[in-house]
Amino acid sequence: MKRACCPKRKIPIHWRDELRESSFPTGKRGIKTRDSWNSSFQIDLGNRPKRCTRPVFSRSKTLGAESGFYHSPLMKKAPGTRRIHTKAARGKSSPGPDGKIHPIIIYPFRHPGDYSDLDPLYELIARLDEDKDNYTRPITVMDRKTFHAMEGNKPFLDFRKGTVARHSDILDAWCVDTCQMWYSGLGTAYERGGAEDVYWLIPGDFNYGNPVGHEVLGRLHDLPETCVELKQDLCIGEIATDHGNSKQLIDTYGTFALLYNWFPAEAREIRQYTERPRSEFFAIRHGFLGEALRQRWYAYEQTVVMLLQAVFANKRISRFFVGHVSDLPEGRESLASALQQVERTERVLKTLWRERNQPKSGWIDEYRRLESQSEQVRRTALTILQNLLS
Repeated sequence: MKRACCPKRKIPIHWRDELRESSFPTGKRGIKTRDSWNSSFQIDLGNRPKRCTRPVFSRSKTLGAESGFYHSPLMKKAPGTRRIHTKAARGKSSPGPDGKIHPIIIYPFRHPGDYSDLDPLYELIARLDEDKDNYTRPITVMDRKTFHAMEGNKPFLDFRKGTVARHSDILDAWCVDTCQMWYSGLGTAYERGGAEDVYWLIPGDFNYGNPVGHEVLGRLHDLPETCVELKQDLCIGEIATDHGNSKQLIDTYGTFALLYNWFPAEAREIRQYTERPRSEFFAIRHGFLGEALRQRWYAYEQTVVMLLQAVFANKRISRFFVGHVSDLPEGRESLASALQQVERTERVLKTLWRERNQPKSGWIDEYRRLESQSEQVRRTALTILQNLLS
C-alpha cells in the first residue's frame, strides 16, 4: 500500500482516514491559541505540499468536538520569538533530521475481564512497530504483581506471548504505583534514545474497544508528532469530560485549588495550557525527559510535577485533545478514591515546595502559613466531593 505523508514524517494513510475530510487547504495558515491567551499569537505552519493529507489541527466529525492540539505561547521568551515554524516552513535551513518517537505502553495494573480494549490498542502498537522509519521498537511496561495475579490464566499468557511480546519489548518491573511504571518505561526508552527523540506514553487501561475509542486510536499518533514537528518539550493529552465528571471535579476542587495555594503563579500558567494536569496521555522531548529523570520522581501525580518543572524552566508546552475515552469502569471515581487523590496531590506539592524553598531564609514561617491554608483547601475539597460523589 502506498503511503501519503507529510515532509519527513511518513504516516500510513489508513491511520487518518477520519482526518482527510477536515484537512486544511494548501497555503499559508495559522492556528490561534485559546481565548485566554494572547489573541495575536499564532503558529505559522507555512506552505505544505498538496500531497500532505494530515492537518496539524483536525476536527473529528464523529466526536462532534475539536480534536488535535492547541499550542501554548512561549513563556518569558525574548521579543521576536512569538512564532514557531515547522520544518516544512523553514525549508533548507532546518538543521538535522527529525528524531524518532518511542512508544511506551503502560499495561493495565488490574487485568480486564476481556481483551476488547487491549486488542485494538495492540493493533495500533503493531502498526507502530512496523513503521521503523518513524518509531522505535515499542516498550510495554507490565507490573510483576499483574503477571503473578494472572500467571495461571492461559488466555493471558497467550496474549502476552502472541501479541504483547510480538509487537513490543516487555519490561517487567515491581512498581509501587502507576507513575513508577512510567519511570521504568521512560527511563529505559531514554537510554535507547537520541537528542531529537520524543517519548510517547500510552495508558493501556482506557476503553479503546468502542467506536469512539477506535476513533481516538486512529489519530492518537498526532500527540507525539506535535513534539517532533513543532519542537515542543511537553505535549499533554486531554480527555473529554463534562463538568460533573469525577476527574473534572477532582482537578477543579482538589488539584488546581492546591496548586493555587502552593504555586500560584505557576498554577495560572498551567491552567492556560491544560485542564487535565494529572493526564496519563503525554509526549515529552529527550532533553526535558532527561532533566525530569534526574530529579526526584514521584510515585503518583508525576504529570503535575512535570508541568511545574516545565513552567519553572520556561519549556514549550502544548495541549492535545484526545477525545471521549475513560478509564473508569463505572464511569466515575468512588468517594474514597477521590479523597485519596486529593490527599496525595497535597503531599506531592508540599514536598516539592520544600525542596525549592528550603535554601531561602525564613522558609519555615512561609511553609507553616501555606500548610495552614492548604489544610483549609483540602477540607473544603473533601466536603464538596463528598456532597457530589457520595
